Amino acid sequence: MKTEVIYNSSLHFEHKQWRSELAFWEDELKSFNKRLSELVMQWTDKNVLVQLEHFQNQFTLHGTVIDKLQDDIALHEINMSDHSKKGEDVLNQSFVKKHMAFRNRMETQRQIYADLKKAFFRFLSKHI
Repeated sequence: MKTEVIYNSSLHFEHKQWRSELAFWEDELKSFNKRLSELVMQWTDKNVLVQLEHFQNQFTLHGTVIDKLQDDIALHEINMSDHSKKGEDVLNQSFVKKHMAFRNRMETQRQIYADLKKAFFRFLSKHI
């Protein structure tokens, strides 16, 4: 049976990509929240305000998820650094499985966030 070798540098590269993506999402959320604040001042219709509150809650929730993902990446990087200090550039199977599970989390969150943005832009198109 052939064993695939995965190096720290490969995982580190993916972490950097994820961090950039998460930072971009954070910036977008700031912009979306700013737009929400502007809309709250413009609308008095209770149904619209309820929808605005829904989006605000979703953006807050997504911000919390971003923070958790960033923290988990940092922990993963610390673990990789500890392996590197020991001269271990190849990771064990358990660690790689955790990385793959994290990749799945990122993919899931990417889809959730894309759906949220679509819904928000549909809302904006309808109420602007």
